[in-house]
Amino acid sequence: MATLTLRAIGLPAWPGWRHLPRDARDTLFQLAVIGWTVLPHVGHLAPWCTALTALMLAWRGWLALASAPLPNRWAVIAVLGIAIGLTLWTESTLFGKEAGVTMLVVLMALKTLELRARRDAMVVLLLGFFLVLTNFLYDQSLPVALAMLLSVWGLLTALVLAHMPVGTPPLKRAAAVAARAAVLGAPLMVALFLLFPRIGPLWGIPNDAAGKTGLSGSMQLGGIAGLALDDSIALRVRFLGPAPPQQALYFRGPVLAEFNGREWTRRPERPGAAPPADELVLIGAPLRYEMTLEPSRLALLPLLELTPARADAAPSIEGLAPTQRADLQWQTDLPVAERLRFEASAWLQHRHGARTPTPALHDDVALPPGYNPRTLQWAAALQRDPAHAGADARALAAAVLAHIREAGFSYTLEPGDYGRDAIDEFWLDRRLGFCEHFASAFVVVMRALGVPARVVTGYQGADAAPVDDYWIVRQSNAHAWAEFWQPGEGWVRIDPTAAVAPDRIMRGRSLVPRPGLVAGAIGSVNPQLLAEMRRWVEQLNNSWNQWVLNYSRAQQFRLLENLGVDAPSWQDLSYALILLLCAGSLAGAGWALWDRWRQDPWQRLQQRVAVRLAQLQVPVAPHEPPRTRAQHVRQRLGAAGEPLAAALEAVDAARYGSRGRVRAERTWWRHIEAAAAEVGRR
Repeated sequence: MATLTLRAIGLPAWPGWRHLPRDARDTLFQLAVIGWTVLPHVGHLAPWCTALTALMLAWRGWLALASAPLPNRWAVIAVLGIAIGLTLWTESTLFGKEAGVTMLVVLMALKTLELRARRDAMVVLLLGFFLVLTNFLYDQSLPVALAMLLSVWGLLTALVLAHMPVGTPPLKRAAAVAARAAVLGAPLMVALFLLFPRIGPLWGIPNDAAGKTGLSGSMQLGGIAGLALDDSIALRVRFLGPAPPQQALYFRGPVLAEFNGREWTRRPERPGAAPPADELVLIGAPLRYEMTLEPSRLALLPLLELTPARADAAPSIEGLAPTQRADLQWQTDLPVAERLRFEASAWLQHRHGARTPTPALHDDVALPPGYNPRTLQWAAALQRDPAHAGADARALAAAVLAHIREAGFSYTLEPGDYGRDAIDEFWLDRRLGFCEHFASAFVVVMRALGVPARVVTGYQGADAAPVDDYWIVRQSNAHAWAEFWQPGEGWVRIDPTAAVAPDRIMRGRSLVPRPGLVAGAIGSVNPQLLAEMRRWVEQLNNSWNQWVLNYSRAQQFRLLENLGVDAPSWQDLSYALILLLCAGSLAGAGWALWDRWRQDPWQRLQQRVAVRLAQLQVPVAPHEPPRTRAQHVRQRLGAAGEPLAAALEAVDAARYGSRGRVRAERTWWRHIEAAAAEVGRR
């Protein structure tokens, strides 16, 4: 039925993989490897490119099955012209990463339509190896690396097949040869990885928008609540000392001080602005930590609060220039487009900000006119209350938090949409919200009370247990809290969310959405299995990130120090690499000599046999195998030469047969010499 269906739509019948002609089988295998290599690019390619590539690969597969002639050159040129035009239409250029990868994929597919000779196959395979590399421009994760390792194995297998032009070697044999070659080349690859000088990031492109972040330079009510659905990792942090409690893990991001009634935004930074040294008081000993930050679209670093701009505390990142704003937010000159790893120091106990009123504080009590009138009336009523007459900022903040605890507020992922006067609805009516609702309302009320206040966003808390000593902070840990200004102290951090959901702050437990079907089924059978599976995967990913993706020049120098090199430098790296390559070359030469010695005994045996047969007046050619020489012996010597002919056939079976037993050269020579001596005696 399947064969009839294929014929009905014009496709050749499938004869079975083992019954395919050699050319068709090898071509289909190459097409499968190319399709597998292109597959990770589908999410980044324009739809037309994916469709065109699939169409050309399917077309080439049909031509191989039908043994039909390949298209002429003009048809290929026409498709290339169409592809160039579509690339210009979608990318507006033929240069750059996106356009370059698009054209490479198209050229790869087009080249398969010219597979007429082994030279064409070599070009396709070389393009395939280059296409493997381009996948890492988008994703450098462990799954992609494993998928590309499989692609490399397939391409090497196709390369081995191209060097086996005679007969029909099985794919299994070619794959084994390719795997053996890859294993033999692995030590050299590891050596180059460990010692080749790190000039700069290979895959990161500064202007790319790769990656994502739970933070931004603005905040609307409901924006951070959506991040609770994102369980991806934002950063990993390892403490070079005792880990602080969850409630101390505040990673400071954008500070939002401008409010237009609907949205909070950052205040433009004045050129050259920096936190004055006399406004920053660090208390106690610093906490040294190492952070691995995932790529983001923002030019900022969410560092542990408070990481000051001191030479012994600030992060040092090659290729970026981290600076600290006056509001203590860390920013960079370029967006973070690649994974970063760095060390820094933080003082969890600190005071910052002016101790006495300054003109800049007037901006931190501003509210947009015409918004949230009922909340402003509520604040005015609180201020008129005799119990709060003359109260300072701390006392007023305590009263606002008491209202949150006592008025029936609920911490929820689904507060619903709020209207124009969102703070009025939240504060006085519905009382349903996420962290940004509580922080926004708190700051609006404090400003209405005449107290300078602002919203701070970032991350709070981490997973309950570390993975390989790294505490994982997820996008779902994105958080918003508040700061108010207290005379004599400066800015004071306060988290209104803790008044209604203390477990969120004390244990870092974010609200969790309902699990999906598969996760729910696994959780119902074994509640701990899903957590253990995720922990194992993240531990594997963290090892990949730390030891492969983040392998840096500092680690190279540390490796040389462990090998006994004092104060290693670039020259020491080069010397070590040259020494290792020379040692590898000598080892390869020694192996080649040993392999020649291992294989040459057959050649020596052939030469000795030829000399001995010449003494018996049996003419043989140097290239003739033992079975042909046995035929010459029978023709020349007749029955007297039968033992000698049998010995030669036994050698042939041992050398070329699938079940022959290989013996030492001298063993075969003793049999042949004994038979030849018997002929001589006759």
